[in-house]
Amino acid sequence: MTADTTSVLNGEQVAPTFRVLLVDDHALFRDGMSRLFSYEDDFEVVGEASSGEEALELARALIPDLVLMDIDMPGIGGLEAIRSLARELPIVTVVALTVHEDDE
Repeated sequence: MTADTTSVLNGEQVAPTFRVLLVDDHALFRDGMSRLFSYEDDFEVVGEASSGEEALELARALIPDLVLMDIDMPGIGGLEAIRSLARELPIVTVVALTVHEDDE
């Protein structure tokens, strides 16, 4: 079930489930986010990626409702992956998450 549909089960409306793809090069962060989403009935983590390249592959295959994307990753970074997703899969919502250390 995708986020844009509501179904009826045994005469009761069932809230839509948002399918989420987590993208971050740090496995610990992805694990933590996945655990947080596991407490929410209306979110389902359908995949995890550790690079922009992997994110694009999984997004094309899974068509998630939401992609949580780190910006700073090796290889294709998050910004380039977001641009590609916007062109290829405009129905997918992307939220950029990042931690940036300032040397100053």
